[in-house]
Amino acid sequence: MIRTVIFDMDGVIIDTEPLHHQAFVTHFAELGIMVTDTEYASLLGSSTRNIFQRLKLEHGLPQEVAELLLRKRELFNQAFDEDASLDLLPGARTLIEDLQQHGVQLVVASSASKATIGRVFERFGLGPYFSHIVSGEDFPRSKPHPAIFLHAAAVAETPVTECIVIEDSANGVAAAKAAGIYCVGYASPHSTGQDLHLADRVIQHFSELSAAGIQAIVGG
Repeated sequence: MIRTVIFDMDGVIIDTEPLHHQAFVTHFAELGIMVTDTEYASLLGSSTRNIFQRLKLEHGLPQEVAELLLRKRELFNQAFDEDASLDLLPGARTLIEDLQQHGVQLVVASSASKATIGRVFERFGLGPYFSHIVSGEDFPRSKPHPAIFLHAAAVAETPVTECIVIEDSANGVAAAKAAGIYCVGYASPHSTGQDLHLADRVIQHFSELSAAGIQAIVGG
């Protein structure tokens, strides 16, 4: 029986990916580097720190990673605050409320920074639903490495066989499976180009999930 659901955030609970993309593209232009669409897609699911560590090596950037992080975060925060239309993805809040009402523990395990997760949680009142928040900035290696999901299960005090992960990126799905956790791949319109074939199940809308159905999953 599933006792804990581990949610990715970007592209699952909320689609801030266009805002991140806008911030990165603006920043790349400032840095004078060219990042192809294919290269950018391969970065999805990684923490911003890991992204800039990689780009610093590949493009010979002279700036320190901490400086690059701060500028990108500044650009993202500006876009986030100015986008009045931003909302949770369709069905996400309904599923979250259903799970909570049925006593399922909820954890967020996102590659986003604590600051970004905090902004989303504050704006949309998500704090009361989640027992733990796990940020990718605390781990030296990003998804597809399983560390973030193993830690999420550990802080939730739930065996991996009694957890599921909901993910929208190929790197995230691979991380969940490497952790030995049942994974639902969310093939939303905002996640085009992501290979979710490793997921145990793929959905197109959260209406396909319910607390009762999730609790009945045999994990592992």
